[in-house]
Amino acid sequence: MANLSPGSFFLQTNGNSNPAVASAGSLKPIVVSGNPPTFVSAPGRKIIAVGDLHGDLRKARSALHMAGVLSFDDQNLWTGGETVLIQLGDILDRGEDEIAILSLLRSLDIQAKMKGGAVFQVNGNHETMNVEGDFRYVDSGGFDECTDFLEYMSDSDDDWEETFSGWFDVSERWKEARSMSSSYWGPWNLVKRQKGVIARSILFRPGGPLACELARNPVVLKVNDWVFCHGGLLPHHVAYGIERMNKEVSHWMRGLSENDSSPKIPFKATRGYDSVVWNRLYSRDMPDLQDYQINQINSILEETLQAIGAKAMVVGHTPQITGVNCKYNCGIWCIDVGMSSGVLNSRPEVLEISGNGARAIRSKRDRYSELQAVEYT
Repeated sequence: MANLSPGSFFLQTNGNSNPAVASAGSLKPIVVSGNPPTFVSAPGRKIIAVGDLHGDLRKARSALHMAGVLSFDDQNLWTGGETVLIQLGDILDRGEDEIAILSLLRSLDIQAKMKGGAVFQVNGNHETMNVEGDFRYVDSGGFDECTDFLEYMSDSDDDWEETFSGWFDVSERWKEARSMSSSYWGPWNLVKRQKGVIARSILFRPGGPLACELARNPVVLKVNDWVFCHGGLLPHHVAYGIERMNKEVSHWMRGLSENDSSPKIPFKATRGYDSVVWNRLYSRDMPDLQDYQINQINSILEETLQAIGAKAMVVGHTPQITGVNCKYNCGIWCIDVGMSSGVLNSRPEVLEISGNGARAIRSKRDRYSELQAVEYT
């Protein structure tokens, strides 16, 4: 492995190294293996995990402020230094600022790498549903944003990276201009809806611009000795190979296939109740379970963690009425709090992992409140 200066970011993809130099820091460089990223070594970094956002930009910004990685002004600057930020999927559906959130996270990732940090996203079931063309949960404003973004892409002379990361800064102006237009049709006009569906299909179909953007993200990510996924990882997933699953989902989203047929949807990762993005085994309310069920689930979790070499797993997907919490001797952290106004409209909370400890935090009148803290041996 190449020798890199402290604070640099080293990306290893399919056996090839591609270093992106960052500003000097006090920690050893982050090393990422896999394409999309699957295994990450981030020595000494604080890790912040954020759950489902579902198109609610205001709540997303609040969570990022709370995490200490986003400036409070309008400059949208990364303030996390060498922190590693992980978002656990379901950015799409039920809200009107989905692409803006994706754009913001991309912009923060670019900035974070220059400071010795990084931003990772894990795809959830709503990301895979949209690439499949399942738009059942798309908000009317989400269709509007797709129409605006497609036009913005056509008008832009910049390359994709600049166009995409810059959308966050202009999306609100496009939204305001649309609402003030004399030709604005209102939220339920059928012609406007059809236009939005077509735009979304172009953007999210396999091989489409936003599907290819999502293809950069894994469905399972292991950072140090923690594993992150949207629904939940099971022993047979680990046996199948998490890097293999990540590659299969990425190829499908990119519209790639080994033959002339359409790429097959990766079943183990994206389909079925026990797939990685749909699994709810670990996030069910424990009072609803019998003792023998709790013991069985705990045994499955222990087997999974041992197989992948992790101390704990972090999942989203299932809104937790009680907020961020851990279960099964804190082998599982559930961090979907339903913060989006399209879900529970609850107060944002995040998980902070630092050293041998993890804690759930939330904002209360602009002051941070620790909800639960656990030390790992």
